[in-house]
Amino acid sequence: MAWDEWEQIKADAAANGPTTMQLNQAPSEGGPPGGGTAGDLKSDRKTWVRVGEGVTDLKGGIGKALAKLADGQAGLGDTTGSVSAAAQKELYDSWKKYVSDVRGRCEALGGLLQKTGHDLSKSDEEALADLKKLQVRYEDTEPVGGQPKEK
Repeated sequence: MAWDEWEQIKADAAANGPTTMQLNQAPSEGGPPGGGTAGDLKSDRKTWVRVGEGVTDLKGGIGKALAKLADGQAGLGDTTGSVSAAAQKELYDSWKKYVSDVRGRCEALGGLLQKTGHDLSKSDEEALADLKKLQVRYEDTEPVGGQPKEK
């Protein structure tokens, strides 16, 4: 688009006065009537609760994975004197913590979604604050597999 065309579009917009934006049929403040009102916004509580239950249910599968991880580690024994056995234990411990944190995150987020569905009384800011608390609490861990050893 040429610069002259852009200037003409801006001039036309300025000549027509301020414009209003309408999203989802709800009029903007002082906008033209015809759309719904803010009181018409609806949220389905059952959907929030079902989604929360679905996220919470993920922890069951993760718990099974943790059990299999522990079974695979069983019998390793003493890792003293074996560099590969020590590395395997370090890797196991790292993955166990990481997967346990994921399981806890599923439980916490699922509970928050379910509660939101039951209440639907929190403001957007309160819900966002709750999500941010979870984000801080379950901040991703350092890379899995332990840290490199100095030589």
